Amino acid sequence: MPHTFRGPGREGTAGTATPGGDPLLAARFAVPRLPETFLRRPRLAESLTRALTGPEPLVLVNGPAGAGKTLLAADWFGTRPLPGPAAWLTVEAGDNAPGVFWSYVLGALCHHGLALPGAVGRPARPGEVDLSLLSRLAAHLNDLTEPVILVLDEFERVSSPDVAEELRFVLHHAGAGLRLVLVGRTDPLLPLHRYRAAGQVAEIRDADLAFRPRETADLARRHGLSLSDEGARTLTERTGGWAAGLRLCVLAAQRAEDPESFLKEFETGRSAIADFLLSEVLDAQSAGNQDLLLRASVCERVHPGLANALTGRDDAAPMLAELWRANAFVEPVGHAWYRLHPLFAEILRAHLNTRHPGLEGELHGSAARWLSDAGLLMEALPHAARAGDWEFAADRLVDDLAIGRLVTGLDADRLGELFAGMPPDTPGPAADLVRAARALARYDVDRCLAHLDRAEAHPAPVGEESPSAARLSGALLRVLAGRMLGSPETAEAAARSVERLEEREVLTERLRARPEVRALSSAALGATRLWAGDLDAARAGLTAAAEAPDTPSTALPRHDALGGLALIDFLDGWPGRAEARARQTIAEAERFGLQPSARSPLGQLVRAAVDVERDDLASARAHLDRTTPGPPRPHDPLVASWSAVTRSRLLSAAGRAAEALRVLDDLREAPAAATPSPWMDAQVALAAAAAHMARGRPGAAVEALAGARGAGPEHAIATARALLAAGDDEAARALAAALPALDGHGPALTVRALLVRAGTARTLGDGATARRLVARALAVARPERLRRPFLEAGIRIPDLLGRPPVPGRGHDRFPAGPVPGAQTPGGGGSGPVPEPLSAREHEVLVRLAQMMSTEEIAATLFLSVNTVKTHLRHIYRKLAVTRRGEAVRRARELGLL
Repeated sequence: MPHTFRGPGREGTAGTATPGGDPLLAARFAVPRLPETFLRRPRLAESLTRALTGPEPLVLVNGPAGAGKTLLAADWFGTRPLPGPAAWLTVEAGDNAPGVFWSYVLGALCHHGLALPGAVGRPARPGEVDLSLLSRLAAHLNDLTEPVILVLDEFERVSSPDVAEELRFVLHHAGAGLRLVLVGRTDPLLPLHRYRAAGQVAEIRDADLAFRPRETADLARRHGLSLSDEGARTLTERTGGWAAGLRLCVLAAQRAEDPESFLKEFETGRSAIADFLLSEVLDAQSAGNQDLLLRASVCERVHPGLANALTGRDDAAPMLAELWRANAFVEPVGHAWYRLHPLFAEILRAHLNTRHPGLEGELHGSAARWLSDAGLLMEALPHAARAGDWEFAADRLVDDLAIGRLVTGLDADRLGELFAGMPPDTPGPAADLVRAARALARYDVDRCLAHLDRAEAHPAPVGEESPSAARLSGALLRVLAGRMLGSPETAEAAARSVERLEEREVLTERLRARPEVRALSSAALGATRLWAGDLDAARAGLTAAAEAPDTPSTALPRHDALGGLALIDFLDGWPGRAEARARQTIAEAERFGLQPSARSPLGQLVRAAVDVERDDLASARAHLDRTTPGPPRPHDPLVASWSAVTRSRLLSAAGRAAEALRVLDDLREAPAAATPSPWMDAQVALAAAAAHMARGRPGAAVEALAGARGAGPEHAIATARALLAAGDDEAARALAAALPALDGHGPALTVRALLVRAGTARTLGDGATARRLVARALAVARPERLRRPFLEAGIRIPDLLGRPPVPGRGHDRFPAGPVPGAQTPGGGGSGPVPEPLSAREHEVLVRLAQMMSTEEIAATLFLSVNTVKTHLRHIYRKLAVTRRGEAVRRARELGLL
């Protein structure tokens, strides 16, 4: 019989020790006790109950330190009727070892009386856990009649991706048998975007945990104080509803003769609460501790090394630990860092300025240098700004190759606001580079280039490191400016400079820490090449950007590059691939919470273009409505032009051709890019031709297409279609006959080419050829759900096929092609196939007749090569042949092709 561990009243597996032999600490399974003054807030308890009785398997209780997360969960755990058996575990740093973590999880389940079969087992090694154990645990939980609730408190201590992935695995495979509550200061390392998209997570955040004015009044009453509505509102606003801050103020007000007035007068400096905190907390410390508290108050958080730099001491570490143990409003925040209570720190800063006038600026300067040397540039820069040392701030930003952070990443807005305060007379090339980056972030390209010219005019300082970083920063900004100008020459020249400078050994380490430099350059260069019409080179640059390291700083260029790649797929005639890439583009922006104004509309625009091709005009309009409101972005000619083209195509498809032409006229009247794009001119001409055709003016369509530059095969196809509609059959036939091979192009172009050839065949009275070409077009179009090419063709497809439409097959308005196993009129077949081909087998057969290789058929149909081979074997068997050529000949005899 397997070894079991007996919990309170029930039996389960877990063992009494970790895989390393250390005993399991039962205190970690204990639910924290509530203080006597704890205020139970029904709205939060009800929110937690709803979350745990709803369909979501994951519940997050997330907020800053002191927000009341643990007490909320403990109150709910200990006093409410629970919707199922529950266990509690307080997480510690050692749980980043998977074997230790799961030993404690199993121990918590057993400690709280949850039966586990002996077959589940226990981890054997501290550093890993067998997948089979997790599978057995998940399977057991999934078989339970009521879900188990597992509360993991202080989960922010888990930083191990392995533990997070194992937890995701168990949560997924346990099904309805597990409800997981994660309590912590930070988001867990779980794919929250997926849980949110699927509606599988309920969240209680710091905004929910913040006290409301009525709750503040109730808290005060728990402490023996009575506050008016106005007093409760004022105190709530002053503290931001932060639970610990409210308790601090209420405790301080208990000794006042008039608590209401005391809280109303609460201000930094010479306020009553400041006097209380200074006398009761600060004055109770030694002189050294007082000095450390005053100087550390200029920092949001303080490290012993930083404290030493601020005080000139070398023993700050034990002093900070002593202050924490003394409850002197200092708390550890992890990795040897400490934080002063915000209200206490504010009061200390006011006292610092009274006791040591002018010292605060010096302290900010010292903090800026220490943080910068420690590699914490984003924390150093605000201190440099408060010290008024703008030259240092700009130099460090440039030397650290962080100039790109002004235009991308989660710090862009904050840095922009910070450097907005830099005086215009701040000297040095770094200051000019910062001004250039800020101008670029505002899409003021002319001013950006002027600042770059001034930065480059400065004499190079002595030394190698600084000039290399400055030159690289300037070159990067010129690449970005070239993209906004639509100037391939500017972008290409600057990109070559970036590549040369990236090879310098002195910059290697910093470039590893700043992946956004390469990502920004590659994305901008790829977009500029796309504007120039060099799709292969554009794809290379955009792919390099899309494959940049997955970090917040590269989120924007990766999102941008994915949109460009989606557009290239669409232009190459692969709408399915384009749609998939566009979805990825949009998801990337959602995953990192990019601001709508920073997002590239290309993802939505490409999805709209694909929907137009599928004649799903309502969906196309919805995607266009989701693009950034207002006119097309003038700083990106590619986006502005493609937006106009897509809107025009949608309007034409909707029968609003006059409006479609006006959109294109507005685009032509907009400020021109530095370098015209022949490729985009051709796209505009195609959209104009579509609008003229929709108005029944094929002659105007031919004229619009005649003046286009950068024409590709789609241009020739559209011209031939317009000539057919205009009655110039001879010119249309000549153009169709001269159509180039569509190697590398996708089904959207192939379908249009086949339909044009069908139309020209019909003008010659060759109905059989026309029917075969239309049937091939239908077979190629079906996997991509293409309808628009058939609507634009202007030919009666059922008539060409020689039979009425078959309801429910293939396209809604068009038959799906020759019915497998039946003989097409005029086909000259020799009888029906003994066993009909499936729809997918017929699609493979059509491509077989087009001389496609097995790999090409697989790519076209989005199948694996092995699946295509299986279909081929079935086709050979049903047609009673053994080779490709025989299969095609037999299919034509039977009228299948």
